[in-house]
This record gives sequence, C-alpha cells and structure tokens, in this order.
Amino acid sequence: MADTEQKARAYFYRHSLVVRITHWVNVLCMTLLLMSGLQIFNAHPALYVGSASTFDDPVLSMGAVRGEDGRPIGVTQILGKQFDTTGVFGLSVTGNRWTSRGFPSWATIPGYQDLATGRRWHFFFGWLFVINGLVYVGYTIFTGHWRQLVPTGAQLRHIGASIRQHLLLRFPKGEEAKTYNVLQKLAYFGVIFVAVPILILAGLTMSPGVDAAFPWLLDIFGGRQTARTIHFICAALILLFVIVHIVMVLISGVWNNIRSMITGRYRIEPEEQPHAAE
Repeated sequence: MADTEQKARAYFYRHSLVVRITHWVNVLCMTLLLMSGLQIFNAHPALYVGSASTFDDPVLSMGAVRGEDGRPIGVTQILGKQFDTTGVFGLSVTGNRWTSRGFPSWATIPGYQDLATGRRWHFFFGWLFVINGLVYVGYTIFTGHWRQLVPTGAQLRHIGASIRQHLLLRFPKGEEAKTYNVLQKLAYFGVIFVAVPILILAGLTMSPGVDAAFPWLLDIFGGRQTARTIHFICAALILLFVIVHIVMVLISGVWNNIRSMITGRYRIEPEEQPHAAE
C-alpha cells in the first residue's frame, strides 16, 4: 500500500533554471527596494497629487503631534481622515527613545535616517530589478512561457469555483496541479505586466534627468507628485501580493513549494479516486 502511494506521487519539473534564478534575484531586489524606499519616503512622509507638494492637503501623511496631555502621538492621515498609529507609523521607538518618523527604523535601510544612502541602495537594486525583469520577460516570450501566465477562457468561466476552493483551502492535485490556476495566473499577470511596469515608469518620472529627456512622462502621470503617489500605491499592491503569495506557500506545502523553486521539482499529489464497490 505504501509503495503504491509513493509511486502515485509523481515529481513534475515545474520551474526552469532561468525562472528559479530570476525569482530569487527578485526576492533580494524587492526586499531591499522596499526597505530603502521606505527610507526615502521617511525623508518627507507625505504623498500628494499634481506637480507640487500641497502641504495642507496630502493624500497620505505620517507624523507626530502633541496630544491633549502633552505627550507625543503618532498620526497617519489618509484622505483627510486621521488615525492614531503610535508605535508603528508617525511615532516609533528608535534605540531607547521615541522618534518622529513615517515608518519605523526596523523597516528601513539603513535603520537610521540617511536619505543619501537610502537613494543609493534604491537606485542600485532598482536597476538590477529592471535588468532581471527584462531577462525574465525575454525568456517568457522566447520560450512561450507567457502562455502559462494567461488564463484560458474555460478557467475564467470557472473562476467562482476556484475562489471557493481557495477559501476552503483545497488545492489542486494530479494533472490539475501541473498548471497555475486562474487566480494565480491573474495575480502573476497583473503584477508582472501591469503593476511592475507602472511602478518603474512612475519611479523614472520622479527623476528630473529622465523628465528632461522624456517630458511626456509628466503628462502621462499628471505631475511628479502624482507619479510619487502612484509609485507608492503600486509598491503597496506588490507587497500585498507578496504577503498573500507567502501565505499560500505556507499553507499549500512549504517544502514542496520551496523545493520546486530551488531544484525545479514539484511533487504532484495523486487525485482522490472513488472507492470501488466491494
């Protein structure tokens, strides 16, 4: 019985070497880009719409104010609504004392406030991220791998069933597990071909040198401050995707998923067969 079950568990070569390498380079780049980006944001923890900073009307802002008792509190303002975020945003512990800053020190590179160093880290890993992305996109086009990221009509018609299966934590087995499901395809396609390109273009639009060469970028994004806000929103959406991705990896089989992204080999669980009548 044990031998039969072991044979039924087939190993499928799921990820090529190029996909695995670009994946882990992305992990490195995205982690350091996020942390250095938060360092840059902390230099002026507010977002605006338009070409100039409208200090009295930010889309989002973080900072510290004095409470009624005279003690400082962290305040995050979103579209005019204020929230007490002491200890997380606006006011957090740095070393042994409370410090007014957007994001806490543990979330930024470097941990102390240093805009110049944060920018150097961000630009270096930003260009590495772009180069790595071009390698991946070129590979997907050349090999036809992009077809694995585009949902079929049949999958889109059954998207409701796929959502229900995910909510019930029921994951594909057998032949169905060899391809991405419709939710995975929509998420990967949306991040790779929509969110990331907008993120990069919005980031480039914040550069005066790029604006001088390509002034139409400012028109597309509606101003440098709008580009900064869009860049921040896209980064937040990608972070949300990463969090969901990690959770799904954990609950659908940690070692199987990690092994497939290291060796390429993914174990396929056998489909449950109905018991024959005795």
